[in-house]
Amino acid sequence: MAASLPLGAALARVDTLRTANPKLDQLDGFSGDPNFMLSLARGLTVLEAFSERKRPLTISQVAQRTRLSRASVRRCLYTLEQLGYVSQEGGQFALRPRVLHLGHAYFSSTSLVSLAQPVLDALSATIDATCALAILDDTDILYLVRSEVQRVLTHALGMGSRLPAYCTSSGRLLLAHLPPAALEQFFARAELRPRTTQTKISRAQLELAFASARELDYVLVDEELEPGLRAIAVPVRSLEGQVVAGISVSVRSADASEQEMVLRLLPAMRDAAADIGQMIAT
Repeated sequence: MAASLPLGAALARVDTLRTANPKLDQLDGFSGDPNFMLSLARGLTVLEAFSERKRPLTISQVAQRTRLSRASVRRCLYTLEQLGYVSQEGGQFALRPRVLHLGHAYFSSTSLVSLAQPVLDALSATIDATCALAILDDTDILYLVRSEVQRVLTHALGMGSRLPAYCTSSGRLLLAHLPPAALEQFFARAELRPRTTQTKISRAQLELAFASARELDYVLVDEELEPGLRAIAVPVRSLEGQVVAGISVSVRSADASEQEMVLRLLPAMRDAAADIGQMIAT
């Protein structure tokens, strides 16, 4: 059995799929703190405004996404350009490969990634389906490990990719195990909007789903993230019993019914979650 590892450093923030949605009150609240670098916070917020869809952005677009002033955005982008993190052409800005150093440093220093990858690869081979391991990061899930048999999502996902927690199987599972105060903060910050006609977006619906997740110890989400996509997730618990991550398997709805997913996939997923959990100490 592999040695246990601390998970505290594993909960980092990387934004790839969704645009940044910063809360200015959170930044302004630090304005009186002599140890808080407001300019650095603004620069990171500007970086997070770029998504993995590779569309260049103008200063106005970044300002709109970040809710920062155009003057602040202009200074941030100028600094990031001088440091090699963004490039500019015709008044439009795009990320440069140098930003990969930021994410690579995190993933290369997180033992959970290297320990979980072979477990997920074995799970994927056993069930012949795409599986992933994700953690909760604010209102999103952050993918740490993924083993893909075939692409089932519209967008390609890899390490560091993010999706909204409320309409994903892993996200809903992890939200279900948050303490009440943290769950209140989630509902205060989350942007709940329908992704499909099936998406649950009311607090009452989600709280019922959370209760079901705690009772069943798994979550099945049917066409709430994308039409034609069905996903199931199980919790990964540390040696102390704390839910720290989720393993999900995604399939096309036409390929497996909900009952088939529970009967065929759930036992192997739980075994994989237990194997990874034995490596984690909180």
